[in-house]
This record gives sequence, structure tokens and C-alpha cells, in this order.
Amino acid sequence: MCGICSILHLERQQPVHPEDLKKMCATMIHRGPDEEGIHCRENIGLAMRRLSIIDLETGSQPISNEDGTIWIVCNGEIYNHRELRETLEKKGHVFKTRSDVEPILHAYEEYGEACARKLNGMFAYAIWDQNKNIFLAARDHVGIKPFYYYFDKQRLVCASGIKAILQNRDIPRNIDLRALDHYLTFEYTPSPLTIFEKIKKLPPGHYLTLRQGQLHVNKYWAIENSPSQLGPADLMDQIRTLLGDSVKRQLMSDVPLGAFLSGGIDSSILVALMAREMDQPVKTFSIGFKESTYNELAYSRAVAKKYGTDHHEFIIEPDAVNLTEELLGYLDEPLGDFSIFPTYLVSKMARQHFTVALSGDGGDELFGGYDTYIADKAARYCRFLPEKIHQATIARLFNMLRPSAKKKGVINRAKRFVEGMALPADLRHARWMVFLSSAEKRQLYQSELSRKLATHSEYEYILRYFTEAETCGIHEDLNKQLYVDLKTYLPDNILVKVDRMSMATSLEARVPYLDYRFVELATSIPGNMKLKGTQTKWILKQAMADLLPDEILNRGKEGFSIPIKNWLQNELKPMMMDVLSPDRIKREGLFNESYVELLKKEHLDGSQNHSHRLWALMVFEIWMDKYLKEN
Repeated sequence: MCGICSILHLERQQPVHPEDLKKMCATMIHRGPDEEGIHCRENIGLAMRRLSIIDLETGSQPISNEDGTIWIVCNGEIYNHRELRETLEKKGHVFKTRSDVEPILHAYEEYGEACARKLNGMFAYAIWDQNKNIFLAARDHVGIKPFYYYFDKQRLVCASGIKAILQNRDIPRNIDLRALDHYLTFEYTPSPLTIFEKIKKLPPGHYLTLRQGQLHVNKYWAIENSPSQLGPADLMDQIRTLLGDSVKRQLMSDVPLGAFLSGGIDSSILVALMAREMDQPVKTFSIGFKESTYNELAYSRAVAKKYGTDHHEFIIEPDAVNLTEELLGYLDEPLGDFSIFPTYLVSKMARQHFTVALSGDGGDELFGGYDTYIADKAARYCRFLPEKIHQATIARLFNMLRPSAKKKGVINRAKRFVEGMALPADLRHARWMVFLSSAEKRQLYQSELSRKLATHSEYEYILRYFTEAETCGIHEDLNKQLYVDLKTYLPDNILVKVDRMSMATSLEARVPYLDYRFVELATSIPGNMKLKGTQTKWILKQAMADLLPDEILNRGKEGFSIPIKNWLQNELKPMMMDVLSPDRIKREGLFNESYVELLKKEHLDGSQNHSHRLWALMVFEIWMDKYLKEN
């Protein structure tokens, strides 16, 4: 695990200086506190910061092939590296380390540019082939590890983080207004966009090549769905076997290892499977809150007790959000997900005890765990109502209700459902993942910003993935929705949050549910075995029923969130009033200060819950201070 970076000048006579790579590496010390490695030769430079996990003695990077003509740096872990090494050795390849990275290099020599197909793991790597004059980079199947790049026809600059790329001071920092619009709509920026117009993300399951001055991005992995014909019992056996194998593989480590335990289905299953494989108690870590409706520690304690784990807990206070500026520095671009704070704090606590943590992320997107899938199912019954009634009368009625201070509750759920019903039906479940509607943006955006975004289709990328799901052979409505989340919300929100917040504490987070083999299995399972009535993850729960306490199996989905709507009315009010002051908003010229004032007023008097909208704006304003106004 580490942070990687590279600079390649197309002009061979223009050298890359080690000092430039050192500056880039300095921004990623948290990703790799143990060691720095740099290789420069003529117009190419590769560098890394290492967090030592595998092969502590000989696993330093960059690594070269036998004759020093091909070099690699890699961020991540390759879980099948031993099998791959054995295969390549039989083909005559000679290894000089026990690292899980070196097999990638020899796989490239043996299988070519799409060698990522041979890998099982989480990774982003860069390879320089001197003899062929080819630069190759690839990102893992589902986007667990990050990879950013800037290309201006004269040089290619790549890194695990945007901040590293920006150490090259002449790279422009213009905001991509399409990315800003997506961020304010969904709270994240979809691939391949970033908040910077000229810096891009390499999409998951893709590789990048630069040869003869031409940059190409190609797909090496796609979900090609073939609906399973097996019955529930056989599918449960496959789920249990393959997830167990994924957990077993991901216990690979030369340093201490533990687990995040939220008390939800996914993390509880992982702890159960870990306990079966480990010869010592699993170390588990949980986060709680003083607000009772947000506190789920009782559930994590039940799992910890059942499996005799070495369990640790931490209670989050509102002053945790004073970390905002620091955490945005690790994110590099705005992310509106509130749960960056508990993710960071549980990672920080866990890092005191181990270096690797297994996390339950991905289970919701594979087995239909979110309330949005239930909402879309319920929406079908509402389509029989006259449109004017359910979009006008009902919406107006629910808008009059004051939101509850609870995490969810009947009123909060009902208000959110009605909000989603007012959005385009072809968005399906994504209607309830929109936090700023077109009508609201017309009030928020200044006229010049609206004019520049006039031709921008805010939902196009979501709808494109619904179409793509069909081309992959996915025709069931629920499975199409899950496919969309696997391609959008999961890699660009959830996995960004987990990677950046865990690596901020120099902790490696692994996600066994996202072994690409398990993803392919889950995608083949019929949707009616995932969502039965209003019961989410039905087949996963049935497959693992004997491993879990009843209170875990029977609980509903809560989500890893914080009581920020209450905090914004109290402890965080001064911060909000400062970063969203009318003078500041007006001076910047992007947003309508009177509408921002209305959002603040309604939230503070309790008539509406605008926490998502206000927090997204606050994050963007603080991000601008950090990345634009200081430079």
C-alpha cells in the first residue's frame, strides 16, 4: 500500500528531476510513511511512498524487471500474487523480491497491456517500458484505489492524489463547472471528471497507455451478466464459499490486522468469517454517538460478544467537524458525504492497534441494501395517482411538516420519499440520491453559472449506465439499479471516502465484498432474491443466517451517518455562518446569496432539513480556500 506518482515528458531531451517527484511524494506521506522510492531516467520518473504490508524486507519500489528496462510503481495489494508468481516462474521469469507488486511487472511482460485481467486485488499501478517507449497505467476492477492524471500533449503527470499533481505549479486549476454541478446534485464527482477541468480520473476497470504521443484509455473488465439458473440453496452455497475465500485471501499480511464493525449485516458477516480463519481474537473497532437514534453500538457489541473479539469503541462529539479543513486536504476535491468523520476517527483509533482493516463496503450495492431500492419499488404504486395530485398536493402537504431530530423516523422518510417522487421517474432509485434538484439549482446559481451550464445534462451519466446495464445483459430493474451504483456511487463516493480517510491515518482498508469474482456472482443473482418485499439483502442474510445474532439479521438498514442536521443548528452554526456569509457568497459570484440565506434560515428555525445542501456548500467553500485562494 502506498501513494504513487510519475512524470513523463514526450520530448526525450527534457529530463525529469528527482526534486519534482520528491515534492509530489511529500503530499502523500500519510499514504506511505515507511519509505520513499524514486527512479528517474531521461524523460521519465516514477516514485512512491510506501506503507509496508507485504515483504517488509525486499518489497521496496520502484521495481524493475531482470534487465532494468521495465519499471513499476503500484498502490494496493494483489491477493493472488503467489499463484501468479508460480505461473510466471514456470514460464521462465526470474523474481528478486517476495513482493506482491513484482508479479504485475512480469505479467505485463508475459500478457501485455491488459495484464490487469490476471490480477485479483485492489490496485493502481504505473509501468514504464523503455524499449517499447510505452507508459501503461491501470486501476482495479471496481475502483478501490485512486489514479489521477493530467495530459497536455507535452507531458503526462499521474498520481494517487490530485494534490501531488498540483505540485507542478503550472498545471491550471480551473474549476470544471460540470463537475461542480454533479457534486452539488449528488455530493460527489463522477469519473472521469474531477473538480479540476484539466485533471481526470482513470475509470475503474480501465487501463491507460501513452505511446508515440497518443493517450488512450481502454476497458479491460466489464460485467457480462448471465442470469443464474441456480436455486436459492445453491446460490447461498456459492455466496458463502466465495465470500469466505475472499476474506481468507485478504487476511494476507505481514503486519497486524483487524476489522471495522458497524453492527450492520456486511461488517458483521466479515467478522464472523474472519473469526473462523484466524487463530487469535479478531480486533474490532466501532464508532458511536451521544444521540440515541444515531448510536448503533449495541449491535456491534452483540457481534463482538458472539465471536469474542478484542473490541474497542469511540464516541464522536460535534467538535470532530473541526477536522474539516484537514480532512478536505486528504480528499483533494469536495465530497459531501457526512460519514468522512466517523470513517476517519474509527480509522485513527484502529491504527493504534493494527495497520490493515477489513471493511464491509460494497454489500449494499451488490445485494440491494439501500432504502432507495425500496423507495423505487414503492413508487410504482404511486404512478396510478393523477400526476398533479401526488406532485403538487402531497408535496405541499409534506413540505409543511417539520423534520424530526431523529436519524430517520416516519416523518423524515416520508418527506424524503415525496422529494424523490418529484424528480424524473427514469432515474429510478437515483431520484432519492439527488440532494439539489434542477428547480433548486435555478434559485442557487447565479445567472452566469446557469448560462455556462445551459447545455450540461445533469443526469446523463446516470441514465447512460442504465443503458449500459442493458448492453451487459442486465434486464431486471433492481439489478440495473445495482449496476448503476456499482459504476457511480460506489467508486466515486463510498470508496473515495474509505480510501482517503483510512489512508489519512496510514491504515490500509480492504473490502472483501468487492473481489471481482464475488461481484460477478452477485450480479448474476436474480433481483427478487435480493429484495423480497421490503426485506433487503434477503439471500445474503439467508446464506449467513447461522453466523449472526438474531438482532443483526432482523434489523433494518441505518447507514453510517452523523447527526449533522442537529449539529448545524447548534455547535456547527458559527462555522456555517462564517463560510456561507452573504458577503463571501456574493463576492465569489457563483451562487445567489439570498437563496443561501433562505436555506440557512429554514434549517436553523427547524422548518426544513437542508443539512445536505448546506454541508455540500460549506465543503465547497472550504475546499476553495484550500486549493484556489491560497495559490
